[in-house]
Amino acid sequence: QVQLVESGGGLVQPGGSLRLSCAASGFTFSSSAMRWYRQAPGKERELVASMSSAGGSTIYTDSVKGRFTISRDNAKNTVYLQMNNLKPEDTAVYYCNAVGTTWGTKEYDYWGQGTQVTVSS
Repeated sequence: QVQLVESGGGLVQPGGSLRLSCAASGFTFSSSAMRWYRQAPGKERELVASMSSAGGSTIYTDSVKGRFTISRDNAKNTVYLQMNNLKPEDTAVYYCNAVGTTWGTKEYDYWGQGTQVTVSS
């Protein structure tokens, strides 16, 4: 069965750091683009970071550029999100997402359960 399990969230002070992990199973992780989304209360879910299957292409939303880094370890079927210099506006539930496509057509779109990140003093 497909499973994406996020971990590493928690409470951190502004300016602090957290590292989120997403452990994947039940599909071919190495061929999947991996993404991190987040959703704050009352707001729409937004894409935070994305990485291609080979790790050669990354995309970040403007608000996190220079602060967040997405990475992956295909041997461990795990994607990470290193978050530095956290701000209160980063507070949200963070979701791991796996996408597989064939010639631009989506084959699957899997989601984790989310992990809460709260940035507050």
